[in-house]
Amino acid sequence: MSMTPDRLRAALAGRMTAQGSAWLAGACASTAADPDTVRSLFPPAGRRCGRGPLDPADPHGWTVDDAARALLLTALPLTGGRLLDEIGGLYRTGDAAERRAVLRALPLLPVGDGALPLVRDALRTNDTRLISAALGDYATAHLDAEAYRQAVLKCVFTGIPLAAVPGLPAREDAELARMMGAFARERAAAGRGTPDDIAPILARFPEAAGDQGPATVPTSATEPRREA
Repeated sequence: MSMTPDRLRAALAGRMTAQGSAWLAGACASTAADPDTVRSLFPPAGRRCGRGPLDPADPHGWTVDDAARALLLTALPLTGGRLLDEIGGLYRTGDAAERRAVLRALPLLPVGDGALPLVRDALRTNDTRLISAALGDYATAHLDAEAYRQAVLKCVFTGIPLAAVPGLPAREDAELARMMGAFARERAAAGRGTPDDIAPILARFPEAAGDQGPATVPTSATEPRREA
């Protein structure tokens, strides 16, 4: 289920203390009145609101601080280039949790495809938290087919469950199945197993999955990481 600001507020209602809720309400009001204040409010959101999973049954999903920071970003009275500059600055100067929150918030913000450099930056890392956040609804809507396939393969390579990728199975195709099949054969040749969750993709495109061809997984070691 895609997140909206209202759904985030409803989910947070049962996951924050009264003090955390009051702080977040005030922080959102301050951000709406003066967008520059978000730079000082964004970092302490985890300490003020909490850092646990938003849904305890979904360890790979949103966290409380993700949701709080996303609501701060939706409160920004900015659009277009000014909004992209602001969220880009928060991403570049933030720690891993702050970057993850920016990535998770992207589908909630009117940025079009302008935030794709942030997604691509996260996908160049080997931080599974950032990769998972980068492959959310925003990437599903805006990432080109080749980059999306490579990102999904990187999820398999780094141990991120494909159930955590909301764009599947809608964005599966024969080429992704071919890449998965090649990856599975390489693992088998090395005497290593493959994750069970690639089996449905291979089953949906059996002819493509049997084609020979290399499966190249981009990593920070093979593709230099550039700042977004």
